[in-house]
Amino acid sequence: MKIPSSIWTLLIGILLTLVSLWYGQNHGLLPTAASDEASLVDGLFNTMMTVSVGIFLLVEGVLIYTIVKYRRRTGDDKDGLPVHGNVPLEILWTAIPAIIVLGISVYSFDVYNEMGGFNPHAVHEAPMTPQAMKMPGAAIAATLTDTPPNTEPNLNQEKSDQAMEDPATAAVRNADQIPQKQNAPGVGSVAPTIGPTPDKEGKPPALTVNVTGLQYAWIFTYPDTSVTSGELHVPVGREVQINMTANDVIHAFWVPEFRLKQDAIPGRQSEIRFTPSKEGTYALICAELCGPYHGAMRTQVVVEKPATFAAWMKEQQVASNETLNQAIAVNPAELTPAEFLAPHTHNMGIQPEILHQIHN
Repeated sequence: MKIPSSIWTLLIGILLTLVSLWYGQNHGLLPTAASDEASLVDGLFNTMMTVSVGIFLLVEGVLIYTIVKYRRRTGDDKDGLPVHGNVPLEILWTAIPAIIVLGISVYSFDVYNEMGGFNPHAVHEAPMTPQAMKMPGAAIAATLTDTPPNTEPNLNQEKSDQAMEDPATAAVRNADQIPQKQNAPGVGSVAPTIGPTPDKEGKPPALTVNVTGLQYAWIFTYPDTSVTSGELHVPVGREVQINMTANDVIHAFWVPEFRLKQDAIPGRQSEIRFTPSKEGTYALICAELCGPYHGAMRTQVVVEKPATFAAWMKEQQVASNETLNQAIAVNPAELTPAEFLAPHTHNMGIQPEILHQIHN
């Protein structure tokens, strides 16, 4: 009994769908999901993986079938049949990818919105003159030349001033040497922000950490505690807000397990909010080429129980006070930082020029 081609097509379609759905949920390509926001990104990734596997199997299957069935037989020297195209088929294989891309775009925007990346209330269009509004294609030119002086507050400057109120943050940032740039939404030039998720809108975060990127390290300061650390400690299950900038060049704050990546830009105050959901130690990587030692700009994020985090914070505060008291006792002559550290840095192979560059 010969099975009709339509039945074969249906069976193959069902098989491809089942295989794609299974692999899309069981590919094992992503690291551990360690934040509440990670599930949103994983859902989008799994959907794209499912669609990609289905298209790959379909295209490669048809290609292999065609190569085998229509291969040149031994002794067959005839020309192939002339084929001039199939308009309905071409429309179909153009429309299907277009629909898929549009659907993934809408889904991606929804995920970005659910993560707190889009806030329509924060968008302010730059004003345009009547002459510019009458000229097609003159929006950017009007923004750059014909726009009246911007009277909007400089949000980057305000956030920088607020962060610099913390002495520990002020000690590691050189904000006085880097002017804070004005946001310009009309030309797409703004400080990148991933704010609170819709269910946490209007609620203050449980913990705020100021992060400073510099060649080639991350420095974390906890406002109102005098704590400065080379690794990020956060409590599990509590929303954390990262206020971030850079002292020199663009860096990128990336924790793969959190599914979050955000640029740290000189002159701009970036913001990320996330809620860690799983205890552990995770790598924090700079994902922006920032110089010859970019690959070594790594540290770790320690997610721990709230009680453990509180104990760590207390230890850091005690250690900070003890270090300050020792420094005052050991340095009665009020030496400069370079002079005071010279005996220690010499043993570590650090040159005075490097200290001067970091200090500046």
